[in-house]
Amino acid sequence: MPQMMRTRVCMKGETMCLAIPAKVTEKADDGLATVDILGVKRGISLDLTPQAQVGDYVLVHAGFAIEVIDEATAQETIDLIREFPDLIDEDMSVASSGTEEPVRSPLMVLAAELADAGETAVR
Repeated sequence: MPQMMRTRVCMKGETMCLAIPAKVTEKADDGLATVDILGVKRGISLDLTPQAQVGDYVLVHAGFAIEVIDEATAQETIDLIREFPDLIDEDMSVASSGTEEPVRSPLMVLAAELADAGETAVR
């Protein structure tokens, strides 16, 4: 099974995990599914959301679909995620002003992990 997507944001020494919206593209009989997360195909478990069907949107956390959501909610969240590069530019200019070494904010860490996930996409 492909590597699961895990998105972590470090905040003041703690780790916060986020759920990312994904569209179910294939469903197997064994409780596993393939989803599309921002154009990246991932294998996930539907053990917590057995009612999810092909075409549904789910929130994925640590390789598990944890909730079935409507398309409008999924799209709203995806649109926000796509704004990350602009937010990082703003965040970077604030975080690095007056320091020798840029500070990596939680938003920058999240965007980097999402970019890494795209490099290991299952096609």
